[in-house]
Amino acid sequence: MNIFQFTRELMEIESISWNEGAAGRWLRDYLADAGFDVVTQPVSDDRVNVYASLGDPLVTFSSHMDTVPPFIGYTDDEQNIYGRGACDAKGVIAAQVFAAQQLKAEGKTNIGLLYVVGEEDGSDGANVANEIANRNKFLINGEPTESQQAIATKGALRVVLETHGKTAHSAYPELGDSAIEKLLDILADVRRANWPASAELGATTYNIGTISGGRRANVVPDFAASELMFRTVNQPDELYEMIVELVAGRAEIKRGFSLPPIHTHTVKGIDIPTSVVRFGTDIPCLTNWGTPMLFGPGSIHDAHTAHEYIRKQDLLNAVDTYAQMARTLLAET
Repeated sequence: MNIFQFTRELMEIESISWNEGAAGRWLRDYLADAGFDVVTQPVSDDRVNVYASLGDPLVTFSSHMDTVPPFIGYTDDEQNIYGRGACDAKGVIAAQVFAAQQLKAEGKTNIGLLYVVGEEDGSDGANVANEIANRNKFLINGEPTESQQAIATKGALRVVLETHGKTAHSAYPELGDSAIEKLLDILADVRRANWPASAELGATTYNIGTISGGRRANVVPDFAASELMFRTVNQPDELYEMIVELVAGRAEIKRGFSLPPIHTHTVKGIDIPTSVVRFGTDIPCLTNWGTPMLFGPGSIHDAHTAHEYIRKQDLLNAVDTYAQMARTLLAET
């Protein structure tokens, strides 16, 4: 099986977050057949993390098996692979697996492969994987960084805002209390606010991801809600307090998943450009796996889109880069 066939077979398994069981079993079987020692770690239901090793790993490649919805089937042409997971992150997994096989063929040991569930929806797989006993020194996490070594990533914070009002006939809105208008006022303040910025990470950004509420057009709405995702440059607790102050009691605030901004290590002596990325990763949840690095083929701008794709040449180049990173890091241990 070549890398493109591997990518195709893995991508053809639908593994939207919370439905990664089949993908985990496929990876387990492939890596075992390839001569790695493989264990699975239960997460929930039939969802498992997959941990494969050669010897006692000191350098471990990692990424995630889950994707965002909707499932988009595999297609390709001479240059590119298209479909859900092409760059985020099944193509990344393919490059790491083939790099590990290359190292295995060279007689290298002390290599690990860690593939987790749930990265796109709360990192529950990574949190469980952090309990695996190991003496790993370096974690090479794979996400689409445009084949650049990331030196830092923004954090993340999800919040849900819920407003409540009073129903009334829409012909007499003064007799009711519109929850939707309350919510719109708060969201307008969110859009006008001066959120923190840093010289290294840039500005805090946010996305108003969902809005819901109301009953019918002829009923003054008594309930409304919106889920927001912030990409943070300060600690999530600090930003949350700023949100509480801005809302000023006008809505119920439900705090969701959060990650701190982090700084990542770079492998010296390898001619790869560096960058700062805005997106979050599993790295903050994998603190027991050694010094983290972040690198991968493909662009985050194509992830989570209807046109998600990865260049085939970038996949091939990433195999060599991942192998070179591991060789350099093994030499340091």
